[in-house]
Amino acid sequence: MKLIDFLIILSVVLSLYAWGTPGNLAFSKAALLRGDYDTLVTGIFVHANFVHLIGNMLFLYIFGRILEEKVGALRTATVFFTGGVLSFILSIPFYPNVKMVGASAAIFAIMAVVLLVRRPGYSFLFLSPIGPLALLFFVFNIIAIQNGDMGNVAYVSHVIGFIIGVFFGARWNNKWKESLMYTVLLLAAYIALFHSLRALFNL
Repeated sequence: MKLIDFLIILSVVLSLYAWGTPGNLAFSKAALLRGDYDTLVTGIFVHANFVHLIGNMLFLYIFGRILEEKVGALRTATVFFTGGVLSFILSIPFYPNVKMVGASAAIFAIMAVVLLVRRPGYSFLFLSPIGPLALLFFVFNIIAIQNGDMGNVAYVSHVIGFIIGVFFGARWNNKWKESLMYTVLLLAAYIALFHSLRALFNL
């Protein structure tokens, strides 16, 4: 069994368990202060509802499997747990009285690494929309924060997770700047193609 498959199964099991029991596996500042350090990990796997769970698991499957194939299970696990745990801790000043759950920040860390470790010209994977999609999601979260659109989504945590992933990606690919540049150009090409198709079909 691949690591990503195991993480997905664990997320489903712990989420179902949390929904059906009064116990609290969510992370929060209060949980940390009272010594419930296990919530730093359990909070990553527990999700607020079915939609939250399915959405996160879809992106974990797509980006996680790509990263695991490229850098191996150990490095992928390092990114996942480092991104998830540190994002919880560093998000406390922004969400001091909020119970935080979900693998979103950990997935954003994985997305950032996938974005930077893809080597231009080595495979058709680089031409796929995977890299531009990761970059687009990061930009979307930055815009949401600037607009003050906090709501029930921890946009700040997502950005923190992404930044953590950048450190790993840059360390594991000494040509990460080149990969990032090509991804930005590819994203621009996709956007230009989208607008061209809209104009062509009068959408």
